[in-house]
Amino acid sequence: MSLWDRFIKSMTKANELGKEEDVMLDHDYDGIKELDNVLPPWWVYGFYITIAISIFYYIAIYVFDMYGQQDEYNAELKAFQAKVAKYKADHPEEFSTDNLIAFTDAENIGKGKSLFTAKGCVGCHRPDLGGSVGPNLTDEFWILGGDIKSVFNTITEGGRKGSAMTSYASLPREERQQLASYILSMQGTNPEGPKKPEGNKWVDGAKTDEVAPE
Repeated sequence: MSLWDRFIKSMTKANELGKEEDVMLDHDYDGIKELDNVLPPWWVYGFYITIAISIFYYIAIYVFDMYGQQDEYNAELKAFQAKVAKYKADHPEEFSTDNLIAFTDAENIGKGKSLFTAKGCVGCHRPDLGGSVGPNLTDEFWILGGDIKSVFNTITEGGRKGSAMTSYASLPREERQQLASYILSMQGTNPEGPKKPEGNKWVDGAKTDEVAPE
């Protein structure tokens, strides 16, 4: 028997053909009998290795605070924020609100509406913008501002801290402008069952001291 064959035999502990009687059990199910074969050593060793690895990771994560998902998330977030900051520095024109105006023509409003659906805004604000997880976008009250520049900045930077809204800074400036213009065009549409107002009242693009009723 070659060295390789001996190694395979030691790793499988397989019984040779014709010697099944040595490991035959008394169980008999409709003529089907059972062999009492041992677990292959390679499988047993692998099982012990997985136990050792699990103990190592348990100690590393819960005792030494290593390899935690929060650390991975913070690292990924920091790297992403650095990329966004660099992109903003390299393309300041994409983030400037100078001379920014709200589109009112049907073509740009239609593109903004399509973006509102395509980018998942409907999941938090509803297709009619009446609000669910996110605020109602059809009333006069705004948390982060209700003029074109404020809405544009909210889309670019993401919602208030702690909210589920992400940044859409990766969208071209014109698309963010179209999206903001569509949102503003839906003011006063009075959807059915809207979410209660939040934030301050805005009139003619200016913030007032009036706060949304409790």
